[in-house]
Amino acid sequence: MGSHKRKRNKKNAPMPQFQWILRIFFIAISLSAVLSLVSGTLLAGAGIAIAILVLILFILLGIVFDIIGVSVTAADERPFHSMAAHREPGASEALHLLRRASHVSSFCNDVVGDICGIVSGTTAAVIVVRIQSTLNLHTVLLSVGATALISGLTIGGKALGKTFAIEKSTQVVFVVGKVLHLFHRSGR
Repeated sequence: MGSHKRKRNKKNAPMPQFQWILRIFFIAISLSAVLSLVSGTLLAGAGIAIAILVLILFILLGIVFDIIGVSVTAADERPFHSMAAHREPGASEALHLLRRASHVSSFCNDVVGDICGIVSGTTAAVIVVRIQSTLNLHTVLLSVGATALISGLTIGGKALGKTFAIEKSTQVVFVVGKVLHLFHRSGR
């Protein structure tokens, strides 16, 4: 009985820190490559309006994932135990997220958030270059203004998102759990 208990505890034990760091490193590289490829493909030959739309998309994606990351660290497991007992779709996925809150938060806030920040910065540079070439206007003020505006939108959006995430953490985690449930169901 003692060896059975050790096996069970080992199975449920959290992943060692170095394995998590290595895994998140490769996930970050892969995700960064994919999002940069998507951004580059959307921006290739696109006009300024499409480039601005891509920029807004990446800023919003960073804000949404920041909300998820904060919500997972702020939410309480208790409501989800009852929902899982009643087999509500998404409740067991929400519990899974909450039990791995530090990893989920790291992925959402650090990996996705940072990559979106980098890609939105690159997209902003493309927009500035296109505006400068279109208007035959070469000034550093346009670049500084674009950087300041994008920083303000990103930081302000994340600040609003954090307040929302803390106040509505249970609802946010449950919505994410439902989305994950749909993916699990479709994968069967």
